[in-house]
Amino acid sequence: MSKIVPVLLAGGAGTRLWPVSRDALPKQFLPLVGERSTYQETLLRVADDKLFAAPIVVTGSDFRFFAKRQAEELGIEVTVVIEPMRRDSAPALAAAAALAKSREPEAVVLALAADHVITDVEEFRATCVAGLKAAQDGRIVTFGITPNAPKTSYGYIRRGPSINGTEVSAVEAFVEKPNAETAGRYVAEGYLWNSGNFLFRADALLNELQRFEPAIAAAAERAVAKAVTDLGFLRLDPEAFGSAPQKSIDYAVMEKTDRAAVVAGNFAWSDIGSWDAILDVAARDKAGNAVHGTVVTADAHNCVIHSADRLTAVLGADDLVVVTTPDAVLVMPRSRAQEVRELVAKLKAAKRPEATDHRRVHRPWGYYDSVDAGERFQVKRIVVQPGGTLSLQKHHHRSEHWVVVRGTAEVTIEQDVKSVHENESIYIPIGRVHRLANRGKIPLELIEVQTGSYLGEDDIIRIEDVYKRT
Repeated sequence: MSKIVPVLLAGGAGTRLWPVSRDALPKQFLPLVGERSTYQETLLRVADDKLFAAPIVVTGSDFRFFAKRQAEELGIEVTVVIEPMRRDSAPALAAAAALAKSREPEAVVLALAADHVITDVEEFRATCVAGLKAAQDGRIVTFGITPNAPKTSYGYIRRGPSINGTEVSAVEAFVEKPNAETAGRYVAEGYLWNSGNFLFRADALLNELQRFEPAIAAAAERAVAKAVTDLGFLRLDPEAFGSAPQKSIDYAVMEKTDRAAVVAGNFAWSDIGSWDAILDVAARDKAGNAVHGTVVTADAHNCVIHSADRLTAVLGADDLVVVTTPDAVLVMPRSRAQEVRELVAKLKAAKRPEATDHRRVHRPWGYYDSVDAGERFQVKRIVVQPGGTLSLQKHHHRSEHWVVVRGTAEVTIEQDVKSVHENESIYIPIGRVHRLANRGKIPLELIEVQTGSYLGEDDIIRIEDVYKRT
């Protein structure tokens, strides 16, 4: 039996989980529940090499190094496919299916959102096995979740008759997010939540797209046929992929096809679409609070409290969401968690950088954290991963002082290359061509002090870059 090919969709933004999830680093690459990111947990769910082949990950160019690095941390080999632009789930899945089909004509694909939380891995894998025969027979199998409450934030599936006496049923209808009264009736009548995860033969999905959305099918197959390998990533052809209409797989195929089927997944699941959803899957304390990070509570009940890097104390509060990060704090009633998107839109309209960017900024070589800033100076903590190399560059308006606090830095200034060790420093004058690299086996950490008349990131003149950002 051929192995199932997992496809992880990892290109979304997740603004309703601001301030932890932002455009520059979205929720799928962050540890929202537990110590690993949801992307890493999704990779581990499909790490059984007896059942699953090596995963295909579809993401945007800005996130490709996160996807690769976080997979490497787990020792999992992935194919990272770069979407040139966001086109929603239908073109992304079509491209992944076309790639899987090019490798194995009868490949069965398991399409997963990289930002979902599933707590029972064995039950999840059993559900995959239960739906496999129907998928091999040409059905597009969706995973329906047995509801534990009448949620209004999920779509629902009405099941039809069993297919050949198996656990898989035909789908009679997909229904949109209901009001509270309708949701209660759906649960009573045995409807399932629509998880948005699918199992299908690659050619079956492409055939259905050809029927209902031929422009998406054609664009995806052209984008894969003309894809190029770039630094170990597979970059889809921009012109071909850009010609695909922007549409979700639900609207493009699932609500139209007569091949839809559903298998019930009896495992705890959440798409973590908002902060209040954390309570569905996270461990709670005796007072019903879900806490993450360094948190202290007193007389607090049924709260979601997330601390990214500092002590967060909550006293005398019920049903609140409290989220603290280095540069932003969010406090709101849990009942208004769905409104965070509107709050972020307001921040973007005010041109607040916190709306989209974190204080810690990730780069292909590592990251930097802006520790302090004032008139004519800025202080950053810079971490360069082993093997990481910053671009060969210069600045017109600032000089830099580097103090190494861990590891050894290879520093190039014009033609001079030298090693700077722990507790040593070096000065980079204005206008000098320079480069920083970590040739060692441990992360390089240094403190950078910038001084000058202008300290913006756009005062970086890249001359040469191993990550092709020039």
